[in-house]
Amino acid sequence: MDRFHQDIVAEARGWLGTPYVHQASCKYGGCDCLGLIRGGWRAVLGSEPVQVPPYTADWSEAGGQEVLWQAACAHMQARPIDQARPGDVLLFRMRGGAVAKHLGILTREGDSPAFIHAYCGHGVIENSLSAPWARRIVACFAFPERTS
Repeated sequence: MDRFHQDIVAEARGWLGTPYVHQASCKYGGCDCLGLIRGGWRAVLGSEPVQVPPYTADWSEAGGQEVLWQAACAHMQARPIDQARPGDVLLFRMRGGAVAKHLGILTREGDSPAFIHAYCGHGVIENSLSAPWARRIVACFAFPERTS
């Protein structure tokens, strides 16, 4: 793993234990899954590319709009899921037919893959990327590379 991706994983691990707070993005204070990604962006890349507007927990599920997926496509580099590497952002669809509305950062690959995510009721945790989680992945994105 190169230095850039090591920095992303290290930053994500620094958020472990942060409580779950919808729409927040404050290390140790609280965050949701998007807030974790936003915090990692700020720490590793600097200012966020856009101001995130308020959003509901359902992520436009009623209208079927893939808001989170579209935003990831606009600001990150899509990568085939089978080429995911530590430091990449995973996008999950929690139920068949629902919009993709959960994010995590891959921290380990190989025989015992793992990811870090902010999970309602648990806060920021590192989980095994077990079969139930892996089958929910619908997209993978790489953070844009640093320019300096």
